[in-house]
Amino acid sequence: MGAEGSEEKATGEELEWEDEVEVGGEREERDREMALVNKPKKGKRKIRDSGEREIMDSRKAKTKDPSKVKRAKSNGSLAALPADLRGPDTEWWYAFLSKHAELHKDAESVPSDEEEAFRYFFRTSRRTFDYICSIVRDDLISRPPSGLINIEGRLLSVEKQVAIAMRRLASGDSQVSVGAAFGVGQSTVSQVTWRFIESMEERARHHLVWPDQERMEDIKARLEALSGLPNCCGAIDATHIIMTLPAVESSEDWCDPAKNYSMFLQGIVDDEMRFIDIVTGWPGSLPVSRLLKCSGFHKLCEAGKRLNGPVRVSGEDAEIREFIVGDMCYPLLPWLMTPYEAENLSAPMVNFNARQKTARMLGTRALARLKGSWRILHKVMWRPDKNKLPSIILVCCLLHNIILDCKDELLTGIQLPFHHDTGYKEENCKQENPSGKVMRETVTGHLPTFEAVLN
Repeated sequence: MGAEGSEEKATGEELEWEDEVEVGGEREERDREMALVNKPKKGKRKIRDSGEREIMDSRKAKTKDPSKVKRAKSNGSLAALPADLRGPDTEWWYAFLSKHAELHKDAESVPSDEEEAFRYFFRTSRRTFDYICSIVRDDLISRPPSGLINIEGRLLSVEKQVAIAMRRLASGDSQVSVGAAFGVGQSTVSQVTWRFIESMEERARHHLVWPDQERMEDIKARLEALSGLPNCCGAIDATHIIMTLPAVESSEDWCDPAKNYSMFLQGIVDDEMRFIDIVTGWPGSLPVSRLLKCSGFHKLCEAGKRLNGPVRVSGEDAEIREFIVGDMCYPLLPWLMTPYEAENLSAPMVNFNARQKTARMLGTRALARLKGSWRILHKVMWRPDKNKLPSIILVCCLLHNIILDCKDELLTGIQLPFHHDTGYKEENCKQENPSGKVMRETVTGHLPTFEAVLN
């Protein structure tokens, strides 16, 4: 889904973007299990298959020249791969621990418990890590990036490749720093990370889909138990991914209100802070309300194809449709409830705002957890390829969801202790759709007061 072509800025000039990714939108009839990822044709990326792939010839693996490789055509049978590439590899973990201790003697202490140390470095348990390896294993075996040969002349194992990529995403450290901890070079870290991202983007998208109606009813029930809001389907929020750009690529389109060059990520989350829809690839200079309007999710809702489940009936026989909640930066719409903003609010309005905030903060906390877990999104990215950055953001969201889907838990302190978008002034969108105002009043009148709940 997503906007096709270019959008106009407020000045009337034409706004161009490099690439856009949306997941969680309307799925094709022939594939209800896969989330849709739409991108403008201008920036559309494909996973390249050169027709030939270099793989290690097992018969020459013991020679002194590891640069000698055997070629296998994509439509032919692959040559036999070394055993260490096919089976699970655990030696990399102990080598990594030893090297990290050697390089960071004065760094913050790593948990002494081995399982906690693993979570510290890679954000997941070993069980979840193994699951992630199973997702990308076939791609990393059949289409390994060229040149991934260790000092012994063998291809890096799948586990070590995944560990390199996940450490790069989790720490946000430079490729040189990550490579040093694994005994590989900067170019290897770059190749491994991008190959991992390509594979995850293709193979793991089923972890980020818009819920079917049965699952949505469960989400609504849990959100109502949490906040008291009837028919609430989730929370929406947006954050800036900050980057530096070469002078030749610098543009006012990418310069946001905080004078940073940035790209937006907008996410909608469920009651467990799982992303069920995202859009990214748009310049951070856009107002949040404009970002929403440019998204495919907005178009689906306006067309009656999203948030179109069963209505609830209030005590006054008024209909309450499905909706999500957002902050003041979003417009008030029939399917998007924002807080009341005025002085001397009535008690029912104050009650609504309190309950709306309880649900709304799920989106804020999800983005703080995302950027805390995958620090590459929190740190300033050094001259990223803007065509590839949306894929990096998407894969971090997929990893966030996989941790939840696997019933895994982050270590305490991983989530950002502060707001996910520090340094940015809060936007205030004054747009209020008349039908949205009626809907909000209906929900407000339906809510029990806190006093009634306590009694």
